[in-house]
Amino acid sequence: HRLHTPMDFFLLNLALLDLGCISTTLPKAMANALWHTRDISYAGCAAQCFFFVFFISAEYSLLTIMSYDRYVAICKPLHYGTLMDSRACATMAAAA
Repeated sequence: HRLHTPMDFFLLNLALLDLGCISTTLPKAMANALWHTRDISYAGCAAQCFFFVFFISAEYSLLTIMSYDRYVAICKPLHYGTLMDSRACATMAAAA
């Protein structure tokens, strides 16, 4: 029950984005290390670059939303319940 705060929700999303970010490059790097090669196709490189930039930009957006959450919690504590309800948190996380 205590882990249903907006900050915990955003931390869960941040952890998932971190997993997505590392999983874009690590499998190919492990395969290259296992088979002692340094080859990657152009399409594979483009896909890795696209997904890495996608996850990094989503992570930065989520960090910005988390800083807004802390701003509202500190500067507007009486309005925190109305500004950061579960629907607003889900909408902001989806927008990130």
